[in-house]
Amino acid sequence: MNAHMLNLLVMVIFVVTFDVQALSPHYYDHTCPQADHIVTNAVKKAMSNDKTVPAALLRMHFHDCFVRGCDGSVLLDSKGKNKAEKDGPPNISLHAFYVIDNAKKALEEQCPGIVSCADILSLAARDAVTLSGGPTWAVPKGRKDGRISKAIETRQLPAPTFNISQLRQNFGQRGLSMHDLVVLSGGHTLGFAHCSSFQNRLHNFNTQKEIDPTLNPSFAASLEGVCPAHNKVKNAGSTLDGTVTSFDNIYYKMLIQGKSLFSSDEALLAVPSTKKLVAKYASSNEEFERAFVKSMIKMSSISGSGNEVRLNCRRVR
Repeated sequence: MNAHMLNLLVMVIFVVTFDVQALSPHYYDHTCPQADHIVTNAVKKAMSNDKTVPAALLRMHFHDCFVRGCDGSVLLDSKGKNKAEKDGPPNISLHAFYVIDNAKKALEEQCPGIVSCADILSLAARDAVTLSGGPTWAVPKGRKDGRISKAIETRQLPAPTFNISQLRQNFGQRGLSMHDLVVLSGGHTLGFAHCSSFQNRLHNFNTQKEIDPTLNPSFAASLEGVCPAHNKVKNAGSTLDGTVTSFDNIYYKMLIQGKSLFSSDEALLAVPSTKKLVAKYASSNEEFERAFVKSMIKMSSISGSGNEVRLNCRRVR
């Protein structure tokens, strides 16, 4: 083979590799055109039996993308001596993995070996938002599944106790801006939090104050009633906003009123730039929805180290 033909071949291989790895809303148009519809049906069916499913799927996708990129590694089960991400401390409360399993089973029947678990999770997160009354969007697809999942790496996830500097660093390391931070925090409009994730604001807050002074007093009192100092109720906690099953901008309104749960929520009011954005989205649900779509697409495009399509989302071959 002469040098010219060799160079041409290398260029062709490079282009094909680049195209295969690039995410596109049309990635399965020819290989599995019903992919979106199949995943939506699985989410819709699960929601009819369990109203907590949307929040669970949205959180699961976020936790997947923040560890090793969006590669479906959060779906893998622990095996032998390896403790997987789903069994790391921040992920113990993740649930609704069966929704991804059901979608995968239906997809394998329709188009075997085509749709990655990582893409299923990204589609399911979109459906969780849309089916809760939020916006919809064309999900860029083409992610590959990773083979590595380590519980210890869940320490990379942003904690509910983070301050604004820690949040800035954590999001920045993943190519996400402070604007993305404020917008994606709006995902807290769905879901429930256990006492352990916000008790730092209710008991022994600092040497001067027992309770975080930024909390609305009546709101703090109601939380104390649910989460006393030596709480023994395993699943005690609070919803993240007042319309827990509806995707809306109530989270931002409550944040301004001193009625947010996490220190990481309150941190958004710590600097003028993020405080201004909180006010913007509290005043306009439409603006929030538009921004959320953009930031979700950006977050869900964080590249992972995956290079295969798992046939079972819980284990590698």
